[in-house]
Amino acid sequence: MTGPPLDLREPHLVSAPTTPQDQQNAVFAVAGIGVRFGGLVALDDVSLSVAPGQVHGVIGPNGAGKTTLFNVCCGFIKPDSGSVHRNGKPVQDLRPHRLAGMGIARTLQGVGLFRGLSVVENVMIGADKHRRAGFLSTLLAVRGADRDEQALRDRAMAALTELGADAYADRLPGSLPYPVQKRVALARALASEPDLLLLDEPASGLGADEMDELGELIRRLTARMSVVLVEHHMDLVMSVCDRITVLDFGKVVAAGSPDEVRDDPAVIDAYLGEEATH
Repeated sequence: MTGPPLDLREPHLVSAPTTPQDQQNAVFAVAGIGVRFGGLVALDDVSLSVAPGQVHGVIGPNGAGKTTLFNVCCGFIKPDSGSVHRNGKPVQDLRPHRLAGMGIARTLQGVGLFRGLSVVENVMIGADKHRRAGFLSTLLAVRGADRDEQALRDRAMAALTELGADAYADRLPGSLPYPVQKRVALARALASEPDLLLLDEPASGLGADEMDELGELIRRLTARMSVVLVEHHMDLVMSVCDRITVLDFGKVVAAGSPDEVRDDPAVIDAYLGEEATH
């Protein structure tokens, strides 16, 4: 892990939990989230808020509840308690298919690409919210549908170019190395031009150089969007995040800046373990 040695001698104060004022000012927030699977408590009173232009990291050991929290944010899981807020307003019945219309895009741990479609066609799916002609018009080749299709292709190619993957536009995803497939999946999310991007372990399967490039890209993205980053690579999290929420056994054990979180004894005990003492 990079950064100064950890001071284990005394606690380091972390920022206060999410407040109603935080929720009001945030582009996205969850408050008091609780999720139970039968007798298992997956999340217990979890809150976080994401400010405009901010990268907000979520970390924790395996089984801490990171994926469950991400799935709540994406609408895959409806929480048993708590609320989700978008631009200061509560969101009722959040569902995955409504994210694009809310200006939210996501990537998942796997690439999730359609193997039978070319790279550019996969990315065009991400840009589909910008389609003016309906699906039936496109199917029947109604006047204007061709222009609409070209506009989507141009938007998709711009996203691929930004990620350095435009040379693979006509290839099938299965023929590409896994790191390139990850770029394509991210390009598909960016093609919708969100103002909030939810990333679930985007660095998995990447080498050190590729991870550095990913970190630089995430920081550049904050000029036009906020990012929620669920990740277990600590070097990446500490280098790109403005604020970090740490989960352990479904609860928030620390929240604050990277420096605050790095030095917090609860984080050391819950997540960094022996690595923190070296």
